[in-house]
Amino acid sequence: MTSTHSLTFYTADTPNGHKIAIYLEEAGLAHDRVHVNLSAGEQRSPAFLAINPNGKIPAIVDHDAGLAVFESGAILGYLAAKTGCLQPETLAERTAVQQWLHFQIGGIGPMLGQLWWFLRASKTVNAEAIDRYRNEARRLYGVVNGRLSASAYLASSRYSIADIAAFPWLRTASELDLDLAAYPHVERWLADIEARPAVQRGLAACRAPAAEQVH
Repeated sequence: MTSTHSLTFYTADTPNGHKIAIYLEEAGLAHDRVHVNLSAGEQRSPAFLAINPNGKIPAIVDHDAGLAVFESGAILGYLAAKTGCLQPETLAERTAVQQWLHFQIGGIGPMLGQLWWFLRASKTVNAEAIDRYRNEARRLYGVVNGRLSASAYLASSRYSIADIAAFPWLRTASELDLDLAAYPHVERWLADIEARPAVQRGLAACRAPAAEQVH
């Protein structure tokens, strides 16, 4: 497609896609949005693999910088550094944001993703795998619940890219047959974030028709 803005965002209606869509709305960044049809295998096309050789969404192309960025955590960090939006002010806060961002990328995403697959996508029932990933999911929700019992947001008292990264995954509790009533602080945090207008716009953007220009 021909880009009309300096930033092109490649996405689909998945938690990892939601992260970047939400950040772009929070920052008010004008961009072109391309919906990648995962079912049709568009993420494995030569054109997309030139942007992300791992063949996954999300990815962005910053045309002004001549730079493609893939991996959701790297994209969030790049955009926050470039724009200053939701960028932590102190070393301590930057470190806290990175801790919780990596906690999501290395723990929440992979474990909840596996649980979802064995519950919703697998053609066979693997009770051992479901039990393993459900127990780990419950543990991870518990870690987050404990953190949020003492802090309004994950990294500090301020909303950050760590919250943006974790939110789309943790909001899938009902799809994973997990009861949020056991995690009241997570439930409060999810409701607070979901109420943000930029979050609503970001979630809606990922459901929109393909190759749609925004802003």
